[in-house]
Amino acid sequence: MDGEHYALSGVERERERLPPIYNSSAPAAFGRGAKQPFPSLGSFISTLSQRREAGGRGVAGGMTGTLSGTLSGTLSGTLSGTQWLRHGRELPPICSDVRQKHRLSIDTLPPEVKAPFPSDPILPPRTKTTKEFQEDMERAVQSGDWREVREFYLTTFDSFIEINAAFKREANGSFNTIDDSGVNAKFVNAVYDALLSTPQDIQKSVLKGIINSLLREWKGPRTKDDLRAYFILVQNPQYSSTSTYVIYAHLLRQIAALSEADHHFLVHWLKKLSARRFRQPVERLLQFISTRLFPAEPDELPPLAKCSWWIPSATKVLGLFNAANSVSSAPIMPFTDFYNITLEHIDFMEEYRTWQNYGNSNRFSFCQFPFILSTVVKKAIIQKDSEQQMISQARQSLVSKVSRRQRVDMNLLFLNIKVRRAQLLSDSLDELTRKRCDLKKKLRVTFVGEAGLDMGGLTKEWFLLLVRQIFHTDYVLRRPPLVISTRVSL
Repeated sequence: MDGEHYALSGVERERERLPPIYNSSAPAAFGRGAKQPFPSLGSFISTLSQRREAGGRGVAGGMTGTLSGTLSGTLSGTLSGTQWLRHGRELPPICSDVRQKHRLSIDTLPPEVKAPFPSDPILPPRTKTTKEFQEDMERAVQSGDWREVREFYLTTFDSFIEINAAFKREANGSFNTIDDSGVNAKFVNAVYDALLSTPQDIQKSVLKGIINSLLREWKGPRTKDDLRAYFILVQNPQYSSTSTYVIYAHLLRQIAALSEADHHFLVHWLKKLSARRFRQPVERLLQFISTRLFPAEPDELPPLAKCSWWIPSATKVLGLFNAANSVSSAPIMPFTDFYNITLEHIDFMEEYRTWQNYGNSNRFSFCQFPFILSTVVKKAIIQKDSEQQMISQARQSLVSKVSRRQRVDMNLLFLNIKVRRAQLLSDSLDELTRKRCDLKKKLRVTFVGEAGLDMGGLTKEWFLLLVRQIFHTDYVLRRPPLVISTRVSL
């Protein structure tokens, strides 16, 4: 009995170290009653602290450990606390050495368990210079042995890493600024200028390497080296041939899908190109759009329904070149060179209606990119838009009158102006000021004291007289004489 009493006292002492377990009844402890909520972590820790202070066992490191150490020391093991309750067993005592065993830092883990952070790839060393490449080309042309040149093109365009290794001025330099792309432009120009004069198998190997690069990098760029690769690939002169349009379209699609920050870098890198190198990809993009809209042969390209993303991607990339031309201190090329005359032969009013209905959403319309529309197309669109607004304003006025049960007057469909010939300018300004809400309606002019219905002739006469008076010397709106301006300049 004494031994049993001593054992029970030891158990009671161990139980005193633990927080109380709230059970409504004995069966509940064995899982045969209503389940009670397990005490929260805050109450658990506070109760445990109180118990240790009451027992005079202030363990210095007991409760000053991290949250992860406390959880590991109390709840880790084969069965959780809830499982212990379900099986009717007592929780094991919490010892300081147990807590310390579970306080593992990531520094103590074995190397194979630690997950390394992704880093920029190390570029392989490439030492070929522009002069050496040109010498290789000269030897190949003279001897007919293209093996060395073939190996260079095959290796260079095999991946984005190889492209950067070949054309980057410093292999592992960062160049993460908009002011400097880090690309050896002279070397790029030499390689591309010589490409079209190489045998067909070399040109095909370059295209095959570009396909592999694009497939490998489909998830998007991770570093500025990827942007540099896009910047170099978009200058490839091979895209002038329709046989390469499928590859070209996928390249344009990936460039168009880049983030706005990446586009910002590309725009500032593109504006650093020379006028000739800048114009060439712009002309290829315009030709790509025109050929896709009106192919020379029906079977020359895939069906338009299967590649509807070609034109939007090309137009968006062309927008990057237009932005680069705009932000340049002096325009690299005239803005009229971005016009695509082919668009004058499409249903541009349908494009306009699409733009009106969907705005700048994912539904593509050439009206989202006005830089590509010629003056003829813009004039027609503005004229049609003006007519639609006139009809809309007239309809609103008519519906307003009918809804208020007022007599409908046909004059409310027009912007009616009554002027006196002697006071033409002042009367016109007064009328336009008073009838601002009707400015989008069709114009109808009446001269006071003169009978007549304006069928267009009176409006033309009003415009002619108004322009003459506006530029009359009395109003000081006419351009100064040439003699006066010459004297001022002297």
